[in-house]
Amino acid sequence: MTSPPPTEEREYPVHWEADIVLRDGGIAHVRPIRPDDAGRLVSFYEQVSDESKYYRFFAPYPRLSDRDVHRFTHHDYRDRVGLAALVGGEFIATVRYDRTETDEAEVAFLVQDAHQGRGVASALLEHVAAVARERDIRRFIAEVLPANRKMIKVFTDAGYTQQRSFTDGVVRLEFDLEPTEQSVAVMRAREQRAEARSVRRLLSPSSIAVIGTGRRPGGVGRSVLRHITEGGFTGRMHAVNRSFDAGLPVLEPEGVPAHRSVAEIPGQVDLAVIAVPAENVAEVVDECGSHGVLGLLVLSSGYAESGPEGNRRQRALVRQARSYGMRVIGPNAFGVLNSAADVRLNASLAPEMPQAGRLGLFTQSGAIGIAMLSGLHRRGAGLSSFVSAGNRADVSGNDILQYWHDDPATDVALLYLETLGNPRKFYRLARRTAAVKPVVVVKGARHFAATPPGHTVPVTRIPDSTVSALLRQAGVIRTDTVTELLDTGLLLSCQPLPSGSRVAVLGNSESLGLLTYDACLTAGLEPARPADLTTSAAPEDFHAALGAALRDPAHDAVVVTAIPRVGDELQGHPETGDDPDLAAALERAVAEAGGGKPVAIVHTALEAMGTRLAAAGIPAYAAAERAVKALAQAAAYAQWRRDAATPGKVPEFDDVDGAAARLDVARLLKDTGERAADGAPGVTLDEASAAALLARYGIAVRSALPAPDVATALDAARRLGYPVALKTTAPHLRHRADLGAVRLDLADPDDLRRAHEELTARLGKPEELHLVVQAMAPRGVDTVVRATVDPGAGAVLSFGLAGAASELLGDTAHRLVPATDRDAAQLVRSIRAAPLLFGWHGAEPVDTAALEELLLRVSLLVDDLPEVVSVDLEPVVVAAEGLTVLGASVRLARPPARTDLGPRALSSF
Repeated sequence: MTSPPPTEEREYPVHWEADIVLRDGGIAHVRPIRPDDAGRLVSFYEQVSDESKYYRFFAPYPRLSDRDVHRFTHHDYRDRVGLAALVGGEFIATVRYDRTETDEAEVAFLVQDAHQGRGVASALLEHVAAVARERDIRRFIAEVLPANRKMIKVFTDAGYTQQRSFTDGVVRLEFDLEPTEQSVAVMRAREQRAEARSVRRLLSPSSIAVIGTGRRPGGVGRSVLRHITEGGFTGRMHAVNRSFDAGLPVLEPEGVPAHRSVAEIPGQVDLAVIAVPAENVAEVVDECGSHGVLGLLVLSSGYAESGPEGNRRQRALVRQARSYGMRVIGPNAFGVLNSAADVRLNASLAPEMPQAGRLGLFTQSGAIGIAMLSGLHRRGAGLSSFVSAGNRADVSGNDILQYWHDDPATDVALLYLETLGNPRKFYRLARRTAAVKPVVVVKGARHFAATPPGHTVPVTRIPDSTVSALLRQAGVIRTDTVTELLDTGLLLSCQPLPSGSRVAVLGNSESLGLLTYDACLTAGLEPARPADLTTSAAPEDFHAALGAALRDPAHDAVVVTAIPRVGDELQGHPETGDDPDLAAALERAVAEAGGGKPVAIVHTALEAMGTRLAAAGIPAYAAAERAVKALAQAAAYAQWRRDAATPGKVPEFDDVDGAAARLDVARLLKDTGERAADGAPGVTLDEASAAALLARYGIAVRSALPAPDVATALDAARRLGYPVALKTTAPHLRHRADLGAVRLDLADPDDLRRAHEELTARLGKPEELHLVVQAMAPRGVDTVVRATVDPGAGAVLSFGLAGAASELLGDTAHRLVPATDRDAAQLVRSIRAAPLLFGWHGAEPVDTAALEELLLRVSLLVDDLPEVVSVDLEPVVVAAEGLTVLGASVRLARPPARTDLGPRALSSF
C-alpha cells in the first residue's frame, strides 16, 4: 500500500512532550524526534542487539544509512511521526508511525535491550496513539514476526479493539485507537503499579547519601543524618560534603563513611537527601544523576515559596531530576519516614522515630507534619509511613495514594492538603483507594483567595462546598481540623466499621452520658438512652455493661464514658490520670466480644488511661464530641462502602440523538467564532439554539415569547393560551424576587395589560426589562439544575431549590459527571431542603422520578458533548406529576484537554 505524498514539516509539537513513570518506578522523557537527534539515533541504534534489529526490520540490519537517519529524524508531525523515550538525554526507545490511508497508519517500535521489560513500549504506545488520534488517525496496523513475543504482547495487552491475522510468516495486528473501557483500565492499572513503585523506591531505599552533612553537629544535613542512624536504618549510609577534604583526617560523622561527592561513593545509592543551599542544588543533582541515584529528597528551601525566581529554580530542578530518571520529594520538604522493621527510615527533621502502626500520613506542610507526629506520639499510636512533601513539585499526594493503595502495612490513609494538584486524578485515585481502605483528608486554604506559596497547580474555580461534596462522592472522609483527622484515623485504624448508626452509650457519669447522647444526635447517629452505671461503678460493672452492649443486636457501636471512680475502695490513680484496672476490664470486654463492633472511650481526667487504651487498640478521647464525630465519620464511610458494593448505572435513553447534537455544536461554534461578545472564550447560545440542543437529549424547555410592548404581549398570550406569566429576563433583575419582576396566573388580556404597565412603571423601560410571556406551568416546587465544567475537576452536576434562601445557605448538592441513577437519587435527597420535595407538613409530594431523569439527561449531555461547558436550567418546576423547564442557558467552548484518559504522564507544572 503506497503512502500519501510527503507534506512539509510542521512546527514542533511541544505539547507532545511528557515525563512518564516506567514499570520499575524510574522516569523517562517522551518527546517527538527532531532533526538534531541524528547523533542520538545512531548511538541508540548501535546499542541495540542484532536480534532486536532483526525483529524491527525483518532482516539483518547492522547499521543505519545516512538516508535512514534522515528519514527517521525528519517528520512532518502529521503523516510521519516519531517519538523517543530518553533517560539522561539519550534515546532508550523509539516509536514511529506512517500514515497509509486517510485514517490508518503503520506503527513500529524499537527498544534498547538494556531497557526491555521496563514497560517502555507500552507507555510509548499510549503516547503515539494519542498523537495519532490528534492527527485524525483512527487505526494502527503493526506487522510483527511471530518470534517477537514481547512486542506482540505489548499490542495485545493494550486493551484496544483489535483484529489479528497471519500472512506470509508475519503476524498482522489491526487495532482501533479510540479508548475503550478495557484500554483505560489497562492504562490506569499500569499507572498505579508504576507510580507506587516509584514511591516505594523512595520510602524503602537500601542505601542513602545525605548531601550537605556538616563537619560539626547541628544544621539540617547533620541532624537528618543523626535521625537516620538513631532510627535504626537497616541499609547503608553515606555522608557527603565538599568540606570533607582529602588532606584532612577522615571524618565519619555519626559513624557514617564520609565522601566529598556522590561520585566517590562505591556502589548504588537509592536515595539522596539534599540539604545544601538552593544555588548549589543543581550541581548536586547532576552528580546524583550521573552516579545513577534512584530518587531525591530535597530539604533545601528557596524555591517556589520564595517568589518568581524560586519558582523558575523549582521547575528547573524537576526537569533536571527527571531527565536522569529520578523522582523528587520536595523541595522545601520536612522529610519521610518508614517504620517497617526491614527499613526503619527516619530521613526527616523529626528527632524521634515513631513506633510502627497502621496509619499512613501525607502532608504538604512541615509544621502540620510536626503536629501530626506529635499528636500520634502523645496518644501512643504509630504509623506505617510518613511523607511531608513541602512544595511537592514532583511527588504529590496522588503518588502516595497510589503507593498506599496496595501497601499491606497501611490500613488508613491520612492527608493534609492545601491544593489538590490534579483534582480529576485525585478523585479517581481516592475513590479507588477508599473502596479498600479509608482515606481521611483535612484541607487547608479552604477560603484562600490564591494558591498558597510554593504550590504550582492549575487554577480551579470550584468553591470549597463543591469540593466537599465531590470528596464525599469519592468516599473520602473530610475533617475540619488536624485533631479530627487523627481522631478519625485512630478509630478507623484499630476498630471495625459499624454496620449501622445505632449507638449504645454507657458510663459512670450521667452528665457525660447526656453530652455524648446529644453529640450523637447532632452528628446524625441514633443513640440509645444512656446507661448510667453511677459514679460508684467498679471495673467489673463496666466490663459487664460493655459486654452486654456489644452482644446486643440493637447496637452497631458503643461509646463508653468514664470519670475517675469515687468511693472507699478506689483502685485508680486519679492524681496520675490513670486507672489500670478499668482499662484492663474494658480491654477484656472488647476482646471477649470478638471485635465485631467499634468501641470508643470518652474519658475525663484519665489521660494516662486513654493512652493505655489507645496502645491496646481502643481509641480514647478527652471530649464526647471528638469521639462521636470520629464514630459518625466511620458510620458514613461504612455506608458509602456498602453503597459502592452495588454501584448505580448510567442509563441510556432511546430518544437521545447524540449524533445530531454533535453536528449542532460544531455548527454553532463555527457560526459564533467561538468567542463571546465580552471576549471570553466560548459563547452563550440564544434561547432558541439552547432549547433545540437540549431537545436532542429529551429536555423540553417551555417557550417564552418576547413582549417588548403591550400589543406584542397580548398577541403572544393569544398564541400560547391563557393563563400566562409575564416576567423580566434582564440579567440585572434575575434572582431579585424582592422586586416582584414576575407576574403569574394572568387569566385574560386585562390582567396581562395591567401587569405589563405595572412592571414597566416600577422597574424601567420595556427594552431594559427584556419582558417575555410564557404559558403557566403546573404548580410545584421550583428547583435549579446546573452542570459546569471546571478545568481541574471536570464536569460537575449540581442541584438545589430555587430562591435566595438556598443560595444564601449554600444548600446545593454536587456530583461528578457522568452521574449514575444512584447519584441522581442522592442529589435530590442530600440537600437540607429535600423534605419540601417529599410532602413536608402534609404537602403533596412532587415527581422526584421525573426530576432524577432530568438530572441524568443533563449529565449525559455534558458527558457526551465536551464542548458544552455549562448548562443552567432555572427554574425547573417539579409538580406532583412531571416537571417543566421554564428557563435554560447553555454555553459552548472548546473543551480543555482531558488528561485523565491518557496517555500516562507526570504533571508538568
